[in-house]
Amino acid sequence: MKRSSGCLMHITSLPGEYGIGGFGDEAVGFAKILKEAGFTYWQVLPFTNPGSGDSPYQSDSAFAGSPLLIDPRQLFEAGLLSCEEKDACRYSGSPYAVDYAFVRENRMTMLRQAYSRLDEKKFICVYEFAGANPWLKDVALYQAIKSTEGDKAWWDWSDSFLSAHDEDALAIFEERHRDLFWFYCFIQYVFYTQWTELKREINDIGIKIIGDIPIYVSADSSDVWANRSLFLTDEKGRFSQVAGVPPDYFAKDGQLWGNPIYDWDEHERTGYSWWIARLKQNFLHYDLLRIDHFRAFSSYYSIPADAKTAREGEWKQGPGMKLFNKIGEVFKDAPIFAEDLGEMTPELEAFLEETGFATMRVLQFGFNPYDDSKHLPHNYPKNCVAYTGTHDNNTILGWLWEASETDRNFALKYCRFDGKNWGEGGPSGLSLHALITSVWSSAASLAVVPVQDLLGYGADTRMNTPGTPTGNWRVRFGTEGLKQINIAWLKELNTIYKRCQQ
Repeated sequence: MKRSSGCLMHITSLPGEYGIGGFGDEAVGFAKILKEAGFTYWQVLPFTNPGSGDSPYQSDSAFAGSPLLIDPRQLFEAGLLSCEEKDACRYSGSPYAVDYAFVRENRMTMLRQAYSRLDEKKFICVYEFAGANPWLKDVALYQAIKSTEGDKAWWDWSDSFLSAHDEDALAIFEERHRDLFWFYCFIQYVFYTQWTELKREINDIGIKIIGDIPIYVSADSSDVWANRSLFLTDEKGRFSQVAGVPPDYFAKDGQLWGNPIYDWDEHERTGYSWWIARLKQNFLHYDLLRIDHFRAFSSYYSIPADAKTAREGEWKQGPGMKLFNKIGEVFKDAPIFAEDLGEMTPELEAFLEETGFATMRVLQFGFNPYDDSKHLPHNYPKNCVAYTGTHDNNTILGWLWEASETDRNFALKYCRFDGKNWGEGGPSGLSLHALITSVWSSAASLAVVPVQDLLGYGADTRMNTPGTPTGNWRVRFGTEGLKQINIAWLKELNTIYKRCQQ
């Protein structure tokens, strides 16, 4: 990985008139800002359909894209929407927060209207797309069946044969609901057609995309429904153990995620084909890929399904290098880096070193004046991706205001800020510049800053607070706000610390 820099902002946070950021011209405009400021990368969060709590990390498919990101204007230009239908997608509420209820209902209405206008030529394109993407059949069947079952979880479907993924029952359902099946195929065709073209434009500007995938999938997902043997379930699809993490910095009782645990022995017997297919899909659509909770490949935290908190879990052995040796056979120099935050063990450290993947450092985790933390910039190795904060952290300004006086004073002194106005925000806030500069001047090959920190915004623009089930993932930024990014200062910063790509 060449020495470079990036900005973290999920595409849903872009400005726009449709209630959520998406695959429109606003994304191209933001990429141009990044390029002018000397950045190389734009990091996004998962593009999958947001599920529980509107989280993009809890989706109904590890392969399918979110229809919420589809741009109505492009469907209008393709002749699939009328002007009135396009304008009906406009949102009159706050431009600074995603209204998921509005967008979900609105987008599905819009997509049904667009699908109703498919001619034979366009339908052939959808048909060919489905043939080229084997994962799509199960996704479209799963979503179609759920829509006829009142959106119930697959284990609660009224037809036990459909719930069991019986091939004969699925064939009958597909024949009876042919139009509905192809509607869901159409959604994925539109999603990936729009994203492929948008990514090409962004890459042509000179910006690369960092994608992000969670290690686990949701229990109520096409992935588990169609591949039950790959997960630790009984014959009725019930889970005895679920995923999470023990008590840590983010949550005193740990985090009880509830995702099903992989049957790694079965994955090994199949040559890890599901993981190979998942990575292949992501490598087509991103230039670099962050895998969340990477440590679970070494050892994972398994919690009884009936547990009240994550404190009741225990660590178990993961697939380790057996999986990544297989990945290395299929993908030479796989563009992956590992989210390795949390407690480090000698076993995990050895595993990460053997994979050769870059790991992560987060500046906010380093400010304990009584500890020489690995998250302090003077300890960053070259082979790492260093952040001021992630989507799970407070903003820099929010952290400064909420930190203890001892920790804050240590942070400011460490980052060589000797001014008095440490609480001053905005894109030219000097204390914020000092903290960002500390990351940029480190040895880390890639330095990343959330857009909130570029704008100098406070805690009210935090993207996610782990352990809180609602109120997250909604933050958006206005066009005028993004124009306030201090491009001249960032260009100089990237130039001085040799992070501008020539």
